[in-house]
Amino acid sequence: MTHSFRTDTHAPYYDEERSWRDSIGQYALLPLRLFLGVTFVYAGLDKLTDSAFMKGSGSGSIGDMMRSVRDSSAIPALVDLSLKNPVGFGYAIAFGELAVGIGTLLGILARLAALGGALISLSLWLTVSWASDPYYYGNDLAYLMAWLPLVLAGASMFSVDAALRSRRRRRWAGDYR
Repeated sequence: MTHSFRTDTHAPYYDEERSWRDSIGQYALLPLRLFLGVTFVYAGLDKLTDSAFMKGSGSGSIGDMMRSVRDSSAIPALVDLSLKNPVGFGYAIAFGELAVGIGTLLGILARLAALGGALISLSLWLTVSWASDPYYYGNDLAYLMAWLPLVLAGASMFSVDAALRSRRRRRWAGDYR
């Protein structure tokens, strides 16, 4: 019986020629990285520039939003914690989103940035969008799942991390050859 699947497409060594499939695979996470990075930078800037959002109470404020989701969240204690200082919490989320977005776009500590994005998405899913019915209407769960490949793989192309990794390899190869 013959198989229609190629199993020999991965080059196991650095000195072997790579197939186009191997080469294109390096770029597979780039669209996801760009989308999440731009989205989180935008979300952080949107919060910081919205004068109504960064208030403890009032229409459109972080305080009112957190009070409105308190009873329907999966972890009301987390909402209570944010309500002790809603403005501080709002700034923490906004600056966290900015840091995650910039780190993801530039590929600076990309796995750590992705982990931060996953944790922000997890906390928002368990609080703000937990009551979405059906569950897949809550976008924070989808963002959480989207961050996981970047947590696992990092930023292999067009990133500061990749440039530093390449530099270390060249330095290591120069020292021992």
